[in-house]
Amino acid sequence: MELRDNIVWHNSVITKGDRHRLNNHKSGVLWFTGLSGSGKSSLANAMDRKLYELGVRSYVLDGDNIRHGLNKGLGFDKLDRQENIRRIGEVSKLFVDSGQIVSTAFISPFREDRETVRNLFEQGEFVEIYVKCPLDICETRDPKGLYKKARTGAIQNFTGIGSPYEEPESPELIIDTSKLSVKESVDMIIEYLIDRNLLCR
Repeated sequence: MELRDNIVWHNSVITKGDRHRLNNHKSGVLWFTGLSGSGKSSLANAMDRKLYELGVRSYVLDGDNIRHGLNKGLGFDKLDRQENIRRIGEVSKLFVDSGQIVSTAFISPFREDRETVRNLFEQGEFVEIYVKCPLDICETRDPKGLYKKARTGAIQNFTGIGSPYEEPESPELIIDTSKLSVKESVDMIIEYLIDRNLLCR
């Protein structure tokens, strides 16, 4: 018998519903997906600031930050990308169970991986937000100089250049950052959360 056969799920005394009542809001994950330079991290942090101002318990999980710690041993081939997203999905699930709204800023380029994460959550808890921005604009922004390195071959498997990005087919929200300001984008997301009863007006 393997040791893992003796692992049993332990139910918490305080439930997710208890935490919702304490916080006066529900919990969920705002899954920001899009190309590098599309504005995912900027939007996730702007949302976190707005939620903080509204008295909502929240947190941001950023792709680069997670790769400094939890996922620092993972590379960027397809299998490592899948494992990166799998781990983030599980961590996000813990945050949602703790009663918070967690914003995740990850390219998460493959539909199958995003759908796998969606299936970890109860109905309505997973909000896929496609941060849409044309490749040429993302490349012009290039805040980290990554596109330039990818074009010269210094970075392999870079999404949008050497590796594909699969656009969401039916995301809860599409935010076009080539047309909308950060404030307009945040307001749109807040209205969605209110309409879906994740937040109170």
